[in-house]
Amino acid sequence: MLTIGLTGGIGVGKSAAAGILKGLGAETANADEIGHEVYRAGTRAYREIVRIFGERVAGADGEIDRKRLGSIVFGDRAKLEALNGIVWPGIRQVLQHRIHDTESRGATAALVVEAAVLFEAGWDDLFDEVWVVTAPEDQVLDRVQTQKGIGSEQARARIGAQMSPAEKASRADVTIPNGGNLATLRRTVIRVWNDRVKEKI
Repeated sequence: MLTIGLTGGIGVGKSAAAGILKGLGAETANADEIGHEVYRAGTRAYREIVRIFGERVAGADGEIDRKRLGSIVFGDRAKLEALNGIVWPGIRQVLQHRIHDTESRGATAALVVEAAVLFEAGWDDLFDEVWVVTAPEDQVLDRVQTQKGIGSEQARARIGAQMSPAEKASRADVTIPNGGNLATLRRTVIRVWNDRVKEKI
């Protein structure tokens, strides 16, 4: 089984690429969704987040309000690093278990884990290969504003808080450009799958 870390900045189309890979037969996981589980109410991470950032980050349902928390940490490097120091180790542990369990089952040719901060969190050593999705800056800005329902300034702050696309690309094994439509992305992903996964089955 080939383990693949699928990364790229916010708004580049990682989820679309992951969906295409799932359709080709890969098992997929999302580090962001795993993060939701890591700091659910009652967990160690939840208690640390509330202790550091205050009760205001908890919503009416008692869970962490990610939008509220995001407005606090994005644009403030020290606060963002504090949050990452709480959440990232927990996500890494879950990823290690997921990879081990998937390998043990032997039911798939590839496990693809979508993770925007794969390099920043130091998770790249968990995978056989790292694939990075890239997109033109103007398209990324438009997508982030539309998908997140935020303004240009806040979108730029979120984009700027991540590692540069050039550095991600320089550290990845494969670069998947996504400057066109979904059909174009699908053709690109299929080509990469055939070259990198099928040949190793």
